Amino acid sequence: MAQALINSRMLSWARERAGLSVPALAGKLKQSEEKIYAWEVGEDRPTFRQAQLFAHHAHVPFGYLFLREPPQEDLPIPDLRTVGDHGPREISLDLKDVLRDVLRRQQWYSDYQRAMDEPPAAVVGRAKVSMPVAEIVADMRHWLEVQHHPERGSWKDYFRDLVRRIERLGILVMRSGMVGNNTRRLLSVEEFRGFAIADDLAPVIFINAADVPEARLFTLLHELAHIWLGESGISDVDPANRRRTERLCNAVAAEFLVPEGEFTPLWYSTERWEDNLPPLAAHFHVSQWVIARRALELGKITESEYRRYVTKRLKAHRERKQQGKASFTRAVPGRVSRRLAQAVASEALSGRLLLRDAYHLIGVRPHRLKEFARKELGL
Repeated sequence: MAQALINSRMLSWARERAGLSVPALAGKLKQSEEKIYAWEVGEDRPTFRQAQLFAHHAHVPFGYLFLREPPQEDLPIPDLRTVGDHGPREISLDLKDVLRDVLRRQQWYSDYQRAMDEPPAAVVGRAKVSMPVAEIVADMRHWLEVQHHPERGSWKDYFRDLVRRIERLGILVMRSGMVGNNTRRLLSVEEFRGFAIADDLAPVIFINAADVPEARLFTLLHELAHIWLGESGISDVDPANRRRTERLCNAVAAEFLVPEGEFTPLWYSTERWEDNLPPLAAHFHVSQWVIARRALELGKITESEYRRYVTKRLKAHRERKQQGKASFTRAVPGRVSRRLAQAVASEALSGRLLLRDAYHLIGVRPHRLKEFARKELGL
């Protein structure tokens, strides 16, 4: 069979970029390790089909293997996932690919807003790091038009309502637990819980949906605080993070969801601190996870107690069998942002955007777009 005239050095780059060892990649390709080494040093060449499979398992476009030099892959968003004196952690390929995917959608929406002559989102950069937490929280509540906490409903209802209100301010809220539609490339909660892009025309909040659902409410507010500060970044929402901005975003999220003045009189010192969680969660209409986080922020429990609780909840979440899955098209508005989906569908159905391009932006196939727009978006 004909050999692919690729650049052998790009094979090594692609494999290492994907974090794959030679034995691991050899197993995926059903080739010997010696064969992989021979390809990478240029002693032999893969066939066209073998090179395509190599690119597939290394998660790079096939065309990259023909480049002379690896492409520059700097991402225009800072990594805020630092703890103590440790520097930013190495960003995984999965996170890099998700960032690129989100930035591609964000750039399209920014161009769309500009073409529609829409004004910038008014809330981006309204706050300063030097401002008191209470002042930032009060301003956020004013713009979102919400009280201290809901009077009824579950934390899930609260989450959905806040997402709707946040998107009305011009902020795209995206949620996914995997890279694209690849169920084999699940995102790591240990790596990040969310990120924010504080763009004036197309600000974005992304939430790692691989996380425990009840933890996402805190992440949503943490990333919203980043938008309010006008600072982009990848966050782990770790309470041990010593960055000033991250500490402030944690404090804003905690105060927004569970005001200290109301929380403190309701917390009782008991033999089992977890006994406080159900009644307080019901009172504030947030998840028990959020209450545990607030208790940590206010020194009611230790960091080790909190981390044991988190570990237990994560384990239970991962072991819990799924009770059913929503159809892909029903999940689209939440995954790519309802606001973005509405803009893309409207442009495509009016003929101003190719159906193929709409598919690449929101993942709805051309023959389903009209029905999707009618049933899921109300267009």
